Amino acid sequence: MTSGLVMVGVSGGVDSSVAALLLKRRGRDVAGLFMKNWEDDGRLGECDADRDRLDALRVCAALDMPFHAHNFSGEYWDQVFTHFLAEYRAGRTPNPDVLCNREIKFRTFLDQARGLGASKIATGHYARVDEADGRYRLLRGRDDNKDQSYFLYTLGQEQLAATEFPVGDLPKPQVRELAREAGLVTHAKKDSTGICFIGERDFRAFLARYIPAQAGDIVTPEGEVVGRHQGVMYYTLGQRQGLGIGGRRDTDGQPWYVVGKDLEHRRLIVAQGNANQWLDSRQLRASEASWTAGARPRGGLRCTAKTRYRQADQHCTLDFSGDDLMVVFDEPQRAVTPGQSVVFYSGEECLGGAVIAATDAPYGGLASRARTTGTTA
Repeated sequence: MTSGLVMVGVSGGVDSSVAALLLKRRGRDVAGLFMKNWEDDGRLGECDADRDRLDALRVCAALDMPFHAHNFSGEYWDQVFTHFLAEYRAGRTPNPDVLCNREIKFRTFLDQARGLGASKIATGHYARVDEADGRYRLLRGRDDNKDQSYFLYTLGQEQLAATEFPVGDLPKPQVRELAREAGLVTHAKKDSTGICFIGERDFRAFLARYIPAQAGDIVTPEGEVVGRHQGVMYYTLGQRQGLGIGGRRDTDGQPWYVVGKDLEHRRLIVAQGNANQWLDSRQLRASEASWTAGARPRGGLRCTAKTRYRQADQHCTLDFSGDDLMVVFDEPQRAVTPGQSVVFYSGEECLGGAVIAATDAPYGGLASRARTTGTTA
């Protein structure tokens, strides 16, 4: 192994481009590795992996650094996409970016980089890593608007010790300016969105290729049928767009929101008004916990948490029971969604997280709707 070689995951985007640029300016020994993780077939406007690969190659050439490419599409299918489909079939809303980071970017990619002689990897994530007394910490990115620690909570000590996040101290506008000043072709490239590595597309049409749509009734909590849906898998809790039931003469005109799913009877449950209580919860049960320190905290824990990306920190208490944990929030939470992740923080440090299994909202799946802090469900 060549001591000191850093392998940058070059995606063809501006963030990874500047990560490589900064490392080169620090005098590091740097190479780039482009990951192909999805086999395009030309349908439904799928992302142009060939264009991204070419942009990554151009960046590496401009920075005079070796370029490598590897196809991880088989690993992505087996370790990420099959789980993604299984969650949708079960009526949950998964977060493939979290699983993609754990299984592909910081496991499969890390292994490949080591095989090419690298001692460390680097990515364009907006996060930071530090080390004190032999323990590595995952920290929020300096730019609150771009912080991506939420998606990285599954990284353990081995991954954190081997990873650098060169843009984690910078605001996004400065990243673009650095790329422009350096003449990198990615400086004005649009940020990628959509499913990790699959890109932007008609989501309903894409999902229907793998899971047959099953139409059913849209109903109120009282059982009144107010419309039809094409498949409950297409909807998520709190959604108000695309329901097709606005403008009913027998209502007060307030928007409708998805508040639950009845898979057995293929029913999508909706309620009117942003102030309705059907989406509120104070507790959740989570599983598949992962802790950046390598072990879970002892006993109960006071901390803050996010149940979705960009959410403001929410104060809560954690209680452990077997492999699961209970999270009790100080204040009611809106539209907490099974399948998504709850991620825990202590100040700027990301402690870890877990997958939301159930909540005490009316259709959240917990046995009771305990509302008092410290109670259990």
